[in-house]
Amino acid sequence: MPDSGPDGTLPDLPEAKPVAGSRWRMQIVWLVPVVALLIGGWLAAKAILEEGPTVTISFRNGDGLEAGKTKIKYKDVDIGIVKSVTLSPDHKRVIATGELVKDATSMLVANTRFWVVRPRISGGTVSGLGTLLSGSYVGMDEGNSKSVRRDFVGLEVPPVFPSDMPGREFVLKSADMGSLDVGSPVFFRRLEVGQIASYELDPNGKGVTLHVFVNAPYDRYVRGDTRFWHASGLDVSLSPDGVQINTQSFVSLLIGGIAFETPDTDRNLPEVADNTPFDLYATRAEAMKQHDRIVDTYIVTFFDSVRGLTVGAPVDFRGVEVGEVTHIYTRFDPVKRQFSIPVEISLYPERFTLRYRSNARQEPGGRLTSSPHELADFLIASGFRFQLRSGNPLTGQLYVAFDMFPDSPKAKIDWSRTPPELPTVPRTLQSLQDSLTRLLAKLNGIPFEQIGTQAQQTLQNTNEVIARLGSDVVPEAQGTLSSARTALDSANSALQPDTQLQQNTSDAMRELARTAASMRNLTDYLERHPEAVVRGKPGDKP
Repeated sequence: MPDSGPDGTLPDLPEAKPVAGSRWRMQIVWLVPVVALLIGGWLAAKAILEEGPTVTISFRNGDGLEAGKTKIKYKDVDIGIVKSVTLSPDHKRVIATGELVKDATSMLVANTRFWVVRPRISGGTVSGLGTLLSGSYVGMDEGNSKSVRRDFVGLEVPPVFPSDMPGREFVLKSADMGSLDVGSPVFFRRLEVGQIASYELDPNGKGVTLHVFVNAPYDRYVRGDTRFWHASGLDVSLSPDGVQINTQSFVSLLIGGIAFETPDTDRNLPEVADNTPFDLYATRAEAMKQHDRIVDTYIVTFFDSVRGLTVGAPVDFRGVEVGEVTHIYTRFDPVKRQFSIPVEISLYPERFTLRYRSNARQEPGGRLTSSPHELADFLIASGFRFQLRSGNPLTGQLYVAFDMFPDSPKAKIDWSRTPPELPTVPRTLQSLQDSLTRLLAKLNGIPFEQIGTQAQQTLQNTNEVIARLGSDVVPEAQGTLSSARTALDSANSALQPDTQLQQNTSDAMRELARTAASMRNLTDYLERHPEAVVRGKPGDKP
């Protein structure tokens, strides 16, 4: 209490005045929830701002997928996780929903690829062995498209190469797969320079289409006329040098492969673009054959046997292959009552051009002349004909030869027919057989019975003449016979073995025998080598 004054009275106290309180005054205790709310809001906003995209991936089955456990990786870096795994509405596929980090947003484009990484053995390659301990995960490969996408169809097998690998992809057309598979190697000069990325059956079911990837810098060796062929197994060939066995590598023997090469004459062609189509050939020999842009089709008709002639047999012009047999038919002429064998051939005019001369004049289109009909008429009028010849005496294989036959009958080409028919001559043995047949026909036409009757009458007449000679001429002939006997004695002396005449005659006969043997050898040689009439015997100097 306050002290009292001297007189014992209390001092005056100040009067209390009421003060109105503020309606917005907050107790300090309420600051805690406010701060917590602010922090929560900030965290929520941060989570929303940092939240990555959500993707849905459709797979054929859910093998290796677990919600909340299966990671999504890009280049072995975790970029997301699978949140849920459900069935599609039609129950045919599995839909995996994954959440990715925000930095992965720009990688979700139209050609981005997803697949499940698990242990695999395919095409001679082993992948995903690390998942035996860590478990399967979803792999991702970034695309380069400009179109954004959030739903994807997962690959059933991992891609052979990432999309950012330098190189180019090409398309190969083949009749069958052979022993190839995804991941099979691609060789260039026995170096492994790429792999098979994928394949599918053609819609018409008549072939397969393969997609191969060739790594840089080897992709620059793929030109416009590059040839691809199956390099699987062994390529065995028989040549004058003996048996030759070729293979690309030991790997190609086990898992197959593809090899490519560009002919020396076409190495100056420019490089081709991505996804350029090429044919895939069965062997290197077939692939490296000369491919002609101009093909002329003709018919050549043979009347002798074509046994040994097959489709694909060459058409030969003095040792140069200028075409091939494409079809073999049979035909019956109801007027002549005769069978014939029409053979359809393809001729390649480009093979007649002077490619070995850099300054040679060449007609447009690669032909030898601008008037092919006129040239063909000239050759046929000059005696050029087609003939069947034996290409291999051991196997009996035949080929069609185009050569000069000056003594052949005159012929002309009927250009109104499609395809035109070119004249032929029979084989050499067939010609001999035809000559013998004609000779026998002439012999059969000789009236031997009539000749025998006439000869018998002639003999009777002769006997009568001899009887008259015995009575009239014999006495006069006795003197003549005596003279003849004397002459015969002289001739007998001259024909003795030790006389000069006999020796000269023997020498002349021996010379005639040697001459006949030489003519027979010459005839046999010309039969086997008719070209020697023009070129001469090999080894002779001009």
